[in-house]
Amino acid sequence: MSDLHIGPAAADDLTAVLDFWKTAAEGTSISDDLAGIGLLHERDPQALLLARRDGELVGTVIAGFDGWRCHLYRLAVHPGHRRRGIGAALLAAAEERFAALGGRRADAMVLDGNVRAHPAWAAAGYGAQEQWTRWVKPVGSPPGPQG
Repeated sequence: MSDLHIGPAAADDLTAVLDFWKTAAEGTSISDDLAGIGLLHERDPQALLLARRDGELVGTVIAGFDGWRCHLYRLAVHPGHRRRGIGAALLAAAEERFAALGGRRADAMVLDGNVRAHPAWAAAGYGAQEQWTRWVKPVGSPPGPQG
């Protein structure tokens, strides 16, 4: 992995990251646009970690810390670079960030249907907590059932 470089995204990387997620990430998010990723970068420029090999973007993870909890989102590795330790290296970098910030436990948003990702998360020491259900509501939406 000596040719793999992991570091925070710069503002000029954000458009490339959005394009990368179209190929490498499973599912989409309401925040998958320049405004959403720009707000993340503005609030915490160190949260979006990029993995590059020979200058090529090959992986991402968002390692967000709100002062209380450590949250992982958008762990994605380019399909042509999977099963080479990039995801594990990104998670290790995220966990180092959390430890430096005083975080105590990380949680990850992983789609139930993304069964290819489940073994990778398990191999990194993460496990599903069956007692939790995620409740969501787009901000600015009226009360009522959300689809």
